[in-house]
Amino acid sequence: MAKKVVASLQTGKGKNYTKCIKMVKSPATGSYSFEEGIVHMDLIKDFFEK
Repeated sequence: MAKKVVASLQTGKGKNYTKCIKMVKSPATGSYSFEEGIVHMDLIKDFFEK
C-alpha cells in the first residue's frame, strides 16, 4: 500500500508533498509508536517539532 501512496505523490501537485514517519514515546507506558503523515514540503519541520 505504501508504494501506491508514494507513486501517487510523484505526479502533478503531489510533488509538493512528502510522507513523514516519526517515532513518538508514550509518557504513560514508555513504549514507542510511529506517527505517519503526508505533509507539504514547507511544513515538514513543524511536523517533527510537535
